[in-house]
Amino acid sequence: MDSLRNNFTMATPTTDGKSSHDVHGGLPIPRRSANRPVPSADLLRVWYREMVLIREFEIRCMQAYQDKKIGGFCHVYIGQEAVAVGCVAALKPQDPLVTAYRDHGHALARGMTARACMAEMFGRVDGCAKGKGGSMHMFDREHHLYGGHGIVGAQTPLGAGLAFATKYEDEVINNGKSSRVTLCFLGDGALNQGAFHEALNLSGLMNLPVIYVVENNGYSMGTSIHRGTTQSHDLSSKALGYGIDATVIDGMNVMEVYHGMKDVVEKSRRESRPAFVDMRCYRYKGHSMSDPRKYRSRDEEAIWEQGDPIGIFEKFVLDQGAITQDQIKSVQKEVKAEVRDAIEFADNSPVPPLSDLYHDVYREPWGRYTGTSEPRMYGGALNPPTFRATREGDGLI
Repeated sequence: MDSLRNNFTMATPTTDGKSSHDVHGGLPIPRRSANRPVPSADLLRVWYREMVLIREFEIRCMQAYQDKKIGGFCHVYIGQEAVAVGCVAALKPQDPLVTAYRDHGHALARGMTARACMAEMFGRVDGCAKGKGGSMHMFDREHHLYGGHGIVGAQTPLGAGLAFATKYEDEVINNGKSSRVTLCFLGDGALNQGAFHEALNLSGLMNLPVIYVVENNGYSMGTSIHRGTTQSHDLSSKALGYGIDATVIDGMNVMEVYHGMKDVVEKSRRESRPAFVDMRCYRYKGHSMSDPRKYRSRDEEAIWEQGDPIGIFEKFVLDQGAITQDQIKSVQKEVKAEVRDAIEFADNSPVPPLSDLYHDVYREPWGRYTGTSEPRMYGGALNPPTFRATREGDGLI
């Protein structure tokens, strides 16, 4: 029995053996990284830098929001860095990714520059969406990131649609085998949206290679998952009713995320079937910048912060000899400089002119509408060609 117990880990860190701060409940999480090959030291250092970059970027976003440089809503990703980094590491570059509005970490992990991301946060023309999207609408076609969506659960049918598009292009247009997998991220609060269940039904019915990753941080805004969602102790049941395989992964450990997602992605790619992941994690800050977090105790937060995913991974790479203390200091210094540069870049980027209200509405000019153009990070070409599926060129996705 002890050997069986050793093969599992709880995502909830505890100091006294009590479960009063277990925000998820449910069964223990299978451990996957213990007996798996460790990636190369170079790759481990890349992941460490990405996680540190996301953390520093979000800290500076909080400061910029308080300085009124960022408007609207702002949802930071502090505490969940291992999820985005580990999931993206399990993908191929051509695999589509779509997410909800806590999306800065996914954008940076997918390869968007800190400059383009911060300029979008500031609502400036050099942002990834030309300053028209802001915090909740990161978009990077070059890296196959298709949002950033502000409506709860709205991205879930889009995830099914992206998977349908890649499968149709691979199998029907190119007369080959489905080769791409779509990752669709959502929060645990989106589980109760009707669109999510419609998307699951279609994905299961049509054998779509889409993986729904529930970033289960235990709270739907300010409501504990236990108070707002049935079967909160076993979210896998949401998928099993649609004939979709489901698994649980420790989202506070990037090695667990990578190995767990690698298995899920490879199976989805091989079988061209959907999957569901209960990614158990914890956000250290409020739902948004306006959230005072009165629905949970500071003791609970302090206990979870003891299991900081960056701290866990830093110790791991040090123990593996993949990085030195001097290299850690160097990474932290480089990242701080990169984010400072991004803030300066965003500050100096122009505010979109009022004429942009009539731009990017239609692809071609029509009446007062001036057509569309690429974001500046792609060169700013006017009226870029429509992406149509061909055997030689750019495809549907």
